[in-house]
Amino acid sequence: MSLFAEQLEQVKSRNGFIAALDQSGGSTPKALKLYGIEENQYNGEQEMFDLVHAMRTRIIKSPVFSSERILGVILFEMTMDRKIDEMGSAEFLWQKKGIVPFLKVDNGLADEVDGVQVMKAIPQLSKRIESALAHGVFGTKMRSVIKLANPKGIEAVVAQQFQIGREILAGGLMPIIEPEVDIKSSEKGKCEELLRASIIRELDMLSGDQQVMLKLTLPSEPNFYQVLVDHPRVLRVVALSGGYSRDDANAMLSKNQGVIASFSRALTEGLSAQQSDVEFDKTLDSAIESIYQASK
Repeated sequence: MSLFAEQLEQVKSRNGFIAALDQSGGSTPKALKLYGIEENQYNGEQEMFDLVHAMRTRIIKSPVFSSERILGVILFEMTMDRKIDEMGSAEFLWQKKGIVPFLKVDNGLADEVDGVQVMKAIPQLSKRIESALAHGVFGTKMRSVIKLANPKGIEAVVAQQFQIGREILAGGLMPIIEPEVDIKSSEKGKCEELLRASIIRELDMLSGDQQVMLKLTLPSEPNFYQVLVDHPRVLRVVALSGGYSRDDANAMLSKNQGVIASFSRALTEGLSAQQSDVEFDKTLDSAIESIYQASK
């Protein structure tokens, strides 16, 4: 069985969830602050990225962070290019932990137009695909944001996501398509209706055996995305926490049949650089278990 086929089988059929450890340059200071490291405790980007890599390494190496409950991990490119115990981070995840690695491939968001933020151009995409394959990565993730129920804007977000998704499929990786609906949007429910319809149109245009994954904001109405969960062109639907607390995100997730978590901040909530390893593992174990149960 090929590496891709083995990883595909795990993502498709196993219980568990996907951990998002892919904070990029812009969101790293906030992630470190929540972890108990203030901005005055490091100088410049290099030290900042060293600290966040140490945080991610501590999470990944924890004995409670295992393939029994975690299917996959989304990595930032710099994390993929760094090492854990003298192994590449993606290789460590798969070979030592049995956890499927994914890579965040977008370059962040463009300015808001038509109530949405599409992705900035990704001129490095083919190089990132090549690098991901070399590291044994299974799939990719890319994020856009929807703030208003503007049909033109939402169409633009979904069209761009699927266009790049097709390039990723052609390159031999599984794309996670992530058109996030801002949880603070005054038109969240209407945004979700337009988004669902737009995604279905794009899915129906995929050819024969092509499949994608979808990463969506937890919907206001339970099971709102059931039609996407059941769609033959969708491998898995995963949910982002989007700023909800872990308790709220878990409560909402558990009302959505067939959807699993792909939480970032909600996963690391409560972890601190100041904790002993025993405290750290206990806090992480409790977070993982609650998200795992909600994903079941």
